[in-house]
Amino acid sequence: MKNISIFVDESGDFGFNEKSSPYYVITMVFHDQSFDISEKINRLNEELSKINFNNPVIHTEPLIMRRDEYFNLSAKERRSIFQKLYHFTVRCNLKYKQFYFSKRECKDDLELKAKIAKQISLFLRDKFDEISKYDNAILYYDNGQKEVNNILNTVLATELSNHETRLAYQKDYRLSQVADMICTLKLLEERANSNSLTKSELLLFGSRRQLVKDFIKPIKKLEWK
Repeated sequence: MKNISIFVDESGDFGFNEKSSPYYVITMVFHDQSFDISEKINRLNEELSKINFNNPVIHTEPLIMRRDEYFNLSAKERRSIFQKLYHFTVRCNLKYKQFYFSKRECKDDLELKAKIAKQISLFLRDKFDEISKYDNAILYYDNGQKEVNNILNTVLATELSNHETRLAYQKDYRLSQVADMICTLKLLEERANSNSLTKSELLLFGSRRQLVKDFIKPIKKLEWK
């Protein structure tokens, strides 16, 4: 059996009030399962263990903002964790597709959901010949947002005849953490473009120029055009 995995993560919410996020991002990470990444996962785990980070999950937003379990870590330690996950991603022969939506262009959550569904559908149609070469396309998602779960299952059932779904918690899958990181990089890119990076982000990455050069531009080489 030749399978392709689709790991999904999102950033944002479907609210339209002052406390809601002004954007919505969905990242789909594609992994051809015939390319074995188990050694690369072991290498990542060993690298993290050497710097005394043994948490099975890397959440990149709180990592950057020095929140939760990262509160007592220095900027150097946090940057090292981020770099190790980033370089693991580059080594894994992955592709990704990202969907970014500004809520200013939507009148309500119904329009936002419709736009998300449409964009994912168009992408899957465009890549249908390539994806259909696999026996199964397996969706891995943690059901973190009911709306996203409904959109994904409806769209995949419509566009792909060979898909399966599996519940995937980040603690169990490094590629779910990769999808989370790529979501974070998109938000960093938007803030870099508008010169609105936070002090925490600049402390971790050094400068806007360094962030773009070291992380944002290189990751785009993995984007499934």
